[in-house]
Amino acid sequence: MFAVTDQYSRKVFNDLYFKRYKGVKEDRLRFLADDLFISVLKPAVFPGAYELLEKSRSLGLRQVVVTGALDVSVKPLMEHLGIEEYVANRLEFVNGVATGRLLPPVMAAATKASWIRVFAEREGLSLSDSYAYTDSMSDLPMLSIVGHPAAINPDMRLRQTALHHDWPILNLK
Repeated sequence: MFAVTDQYSRKVFNDLYFKRYKGVKEDRLRFLADDLFISVLKPAVFPGAYELLEKSRSLGLRQVVVTGALDVSVKPLMEHLGIEEYVANRLEFVNGVATGRLLPPVMAAATKASWIRVFAEREGLSLSDSYAYTDSMSDLPMLSIVGHPAAINPDMRLRQTALHHDWPILNLK
């Protein structure tokens, strides 16, 4: 069901997926996030990701991550990677318990692109001088608004789109 929903709409996928968290206590999610980072996320970071981050730092580029993952789950990863600026989906909590609903804005597809536009304008950043990286076709709106889009370990649809537009395709494995 999730795979089909994701093909239809990443926003709808997020709304359905995060309903699974209804009733989970916030402190439990934070505990699980630390375990998730240690056992799953950290070992899954491709070696090339560290190289790409270091290269962009050496060039003086500002690193901002825009992700559809939950803030609580990506926080340890961002700290590990040395990325201070990021935006992620946030669960609604009432009395320390997740309702299963995401707080707006829900970071997915066109919403990511809109957030980036507003952020760039507020921070005085040029989108034509900006870079964006993704592995998913659902982030096409985000790639379309920057001057330097790139596909990283892309899914088949994104690979075809990148080839069509002559965008770089990076393999970070």
